[in-house]
Amino acid sequence: MEKENNIFLPPVEFDEKGLRLDKFLSGRLDFSRSEIQRLIKGGFVFVDDEAKSDASYKIKEGDDITLEIPAPQEAEPKPENIAIDIVYEDDDLIVVNKPAGMVVHQGAGVYQGTLVNALLYHCGDSLSGIGGVKRPGIVHRIDKETSGLLVAAKNDTAHIGLSAQFEKHGIERTYLAFVCGLPNPLQGTIEGNIGRSKYDRKKMALLASGGKEAVTHYKVVQAFGTYAALVQCRLETGRTHQIRVHLSSKGHHLIGDKVYSPSSRDFIKMPACIRTYAQNFNRQALHAKTLGFIHPRSGEKLFFESNLPEDLQELEKVLSNQD
Repeated sequence: MEKENNIFLPPVEFDEKGLRLDKFLSGRLDFSRSEIQRLIKGGFVFVDDEAKSDASYKIKEGDDITLEIPAPQEAEPKPENIAIDIVYEDDDLIVVNKPAGMVVHQGAGVYQGTLVNALLYHCGDSLSGIGGVKRPGIVHRIDKETSGLLVAAKNDTAHIGLSAQFEKHGIERTYLAFVCGLPNPLQGTIEGNIGRSKYDRKKMALLASGGKEAVTHYKVVQAFGTYAALVQCRLETGRTHQIRVHLSSKGHHLIGDKVYSPSSRDFIKMPACIRTYAQNFNRQALHAKTLGFIHPRSGEKLFFESNLPEDLQELEKVLSNQD
């Protein structure tokens, strides 16, 4: 059990659907059934990037399953006095504006400085326990280098209600992405199933078969000549790396994306005065701009909006070739 690497399993096949999650994993891996159940209960097993704490969950064809094998560290994250930008808070939930560079929860060798550590300090013991010991209150995630809005649950009722909305694609989410090149047409819809790449298990990819349905509606909101664009993306589904994979599939990589890396030719049209800046931008230029959902207790429609952080404002200024 004392392994630090993550395990990425091939998508569930047709003849495996309907199996219990713990039975499926114990058949695929060299772990005992009890070890698998402890991992599931601890929140270390993800199905389509969502933690599954129920060992009896019936897997479905195409499910993308990942295990985060815990290192021999403290089991519980500790509260840390880390400043967080709170957009909204009540007795049931909290909406925060996460900065780029902050990991949402512990895992993959990160055990402190996470959003969970900050929430534990701010919220005390009120966070929902459904997400497991490592991920109290966490309903959804955004990547470490993505900035913007994220909601966490402060009790199990809120967690269940919010999770149901995510499951039914009832959450309104838009992102702003700075990409290489100018998409043509200027707005449209990108569809294509997304699953784990067969060539690099740390990456996601469009798959001809298998994977999960993914739909991204995009619109160019600002063009920087033909060499770059600011694109608004509205997610109809929420797959891992969905925006990055979909836009890359159209030849428009996110500026600063080190995983789905643009090549030198993606920058060739940029004026020399901004090319080096864009090539060396130090994180993926992606921001979770808006977040809307139904309050799980009151039934009220809530909607939040976050301005671009300073680094992306500066990138926008540079791309505009402004002094």
